[in-house]
Amino acid sequence: MCELLGMDCNTPTDITFSFSGLALRGGLKGPHGDGWGLAFFEGRAARVFLETRACAASPLAAFLRIHPIHTLQAVAHIRQKTRGHVRLANTHPFVRELWGRTWVFAHNGTVRGYRPVLKRFLPVGQTDSERAFCALLEGLGKRFEEEPPAKELWAAVAELGGEIARHGTFNFILCNGQYLFARCDTRLCYIVRKAPFGKATLHDEDVSIDFSAVTTVKDRVAVVATTPLTRDESWTIGEPATLWVFKGGRIVKTMKSGDARKKRVRETPLERAARLASNRG
Repeated sequence: MCELLGMDCNTPTDITFSFSGLALRGGLKGPHGDGWGLAFFEGRAARVFLETRACAASPLAAFLRIHPIHTLQAVAHIRQKTRGHVRLANTHPFVRELWGRTWVFAHNGTVRGYRPVLKRFLPVGQTDSERAFCALLEGLGKRFEEEPPAKELWAAVAELGGEIARHGTFNFILCNGQYLFARCDTRLCYIVRKAPFGKATLHDEDVSIDFSAVTTVKDRVAVVATTPLTRDESWTIGEPATLWVFKGGRIVKTMKSGDARKKRVRETPLERAARLASNRG
């Protein structure tokens, strides 16, 4: 399996703290050593970095961790391959254009035996993930000739995500510079950081940051991850078959996305601690 990371903000923010926590799991603190990717949005376009080497051992990833790029949205992924060789074409996040916007997608899970009919959006690599992404955009393109109103778009992403999830495990992050969609199938969580800001410490390394020293009272940052990246914050643990919609650093909609009647994966100790902390809050 792979791990996901997404960020959505109301003011340009760097993702270096959260990306540092994810990078350690890319071949050092975790087994996800089959490539990594990081995408930053600049308006409707995205700047994308991809590598097939382990993120924890990558000089490029190390460079990005100490040279922040400020953005309103970012998506990162560390890969543990289940389908497709370790190649650049199989490395997440994947990128396509629809309605004059760049769409960025990263997936955790396996969608087995899924063979949708694709015409406009075709895979470059061999992964089930990229094929599912193409099918998702193909479905949106068939439903809407031009960009639809927000609520219609959200409903369509939720419905299409649920349909694809019938073929396997479909945790994903999808964004277009305007909205960030995060679908929990088996494992996903999020946190919204806002005033009053406090201190946070990475789970996999003794590295802390005091957000109150680097933010203003108006800042709002939503971070989505496969499992909590910090050990002293209250993360919201996702329910199966749920789609979250983020905009401007806040969650604007929680929607049903498919059938939740699946075997729930066992909670990690960190997930349990985050859930209990959230319940206490």
